[in-house]
Amino acid sequence: MFQLLTQTLVAFVATVAFGVLFQVPREQYAFSGICGAAGWLCYLLVMQNYPSTTIASFAAAVVLTMMSRIFAVWRKTPVTVFLICGIFPLVPGAGIYYTAYYFIQNENTLALAKGISTFKIAVALAIGISLVLCVPLPKRK
Repeated sequence: MFQLLTQTLVAFVATVAFGVLFQVPREQYAFSGICGAAGWLCYLLVMQNYPSTTIASFAAAVVLTMMSRIFAVWRKTPVTVFLICGIFPLVPGAGIYYTAYYFIQNENTLALAKGISTFKIAVALAIGISLVLCVPLPKRK
């Protein structure tokens, strides 16, 4: 439980730092951090119950995108402010790195395996985001 909370807090801080780096408006830092932390928490919870990085990434992307849309409407800010920052903890950067590393080291079998795994995670993120963004928002009366 302590590790779960620690990782969620670190995801919050990392998301806020990413937002600072990409010049998100100051008043949106906390909300961007909440999106990133919620996405990472969802990822961790799914991984505990169903250890598949692809499924966990998909579920986290759905949660993250729903929260981003809610915050965008509530805070009257573009959804990309929350979505781009929030997706930061979920991006398979290590997978991309190791794919290139194994390729350069002429370990083609390892490079292919890592590349396929990384590609599946990236596709899961893209499908999760697209699925939620395709749902129309209710009309205001």
